[in-house]
Amino acid sequence: MGDSDSWAAAPATAERARSVLAVSWSCTVTADGGREEFVGAHTVDEDGRVLLRVPEDSALLTAAICAPRGEPSAVLEFADVAPVPVRSRIRARLWLAGWFAPEGDQLAFHATRVVLKQPSGAVVVDLDEFAAAAPDPLATAEAHLLTHLADAHPDAVERLTRLVRSESLHGVVRVQPLAVDRHGLTLRIERTGAHGDVRLPFHAPADDVGRLTERMHALLGQAAAAACPRALQRQRTAGDG
Repeated sequence: MGDSDSWAAAPATAERARSVLAVSWSCTVTADGGREEFVGAHTVDEDGRVLLRVPEDSALLTAAICAPRGEPSAVLEFADVAPVPVRSRIRARLWLAGWFAPEGDQLAFHATRVVLKQPSGAVVVDLDEFAAAAPDPLATAEAHLLTHLADAHPDAVERLTRLVRSESLHGVVRVQPLAVDRHGLTLRIERTGAHGDVRLPFHAPADDVGRLTERMHALLGQAAAAACPRALQRQRTAGDG
């Protein structure tokens, strides 16, 4: 069961969906009773339209050419995988239902339904909002930022737990950075038999990496002024023994 800390200042659903689409390297396509996975084969237009390059002998290409134009006939699935190793590593899944049409040497996908599934549940995304939204400005840099934080600054991650309610840290065995966007940082709190996520909102949006550095320093400053959680004190003492 997840923790109940507030997810204040979080990305809008359409923006979150566009962020998943922007960073996904592969997609799974279900069409005409078949299922194929394509790696590094798609691009995304500014309005969120997916363009897919498929082999000439792909059954999907044949199905797209023969399918009635405008009739929903395919589902695209994208997975958002946490860049830092954690339990339950898939943070979200994005499904686009619609139809393909040949466009040059690619297949253009026309979505008629967009669904984003996160731990909090599945939400249907308004098509106009999806087309108008932009990915989070940190989306493409997130993997590097989080792995660097986890690998090079584990002391900073531990310090940030001072901003987490003590009851959320009861029985903690590991804390890892799970996600970051312009609105805040999310920590994955792992216990012996369960895990939960805690959101640490920034005091103002971080629209680029430079601003993110300042926001992180502000969070660390708040953490430095807070008391060390007793749960981590006990864990540290046991480890030193």
